[in-house]
Amino acid sequence: MELKTARLTVLIDPAKKKALESLCARQDVTPSQVVRRLIRDYLASHGEGFIPSGISQQADADSSEAPV
Repeated sequence: MELKTARLTVLIDPAKKKALESLCARQDVTPSQVVRRLIRDYLASHGEGFIPSGISQQADADSSEAPV
């Protein structure tokens, strides 16, 4: 899970925003979840890799622990 977030402001037509919010409510997801999924899919479809925030720190912490 990503630990940090950054704000992205998107200007869209008010009617599209209302339709998105209505559809999201029916699907029990938030518009933010939908936009994050779209961004992940867009990056993947263009072969653009990224490391989610918190992943490298978590991997380092896990590897530094000695097995019991």
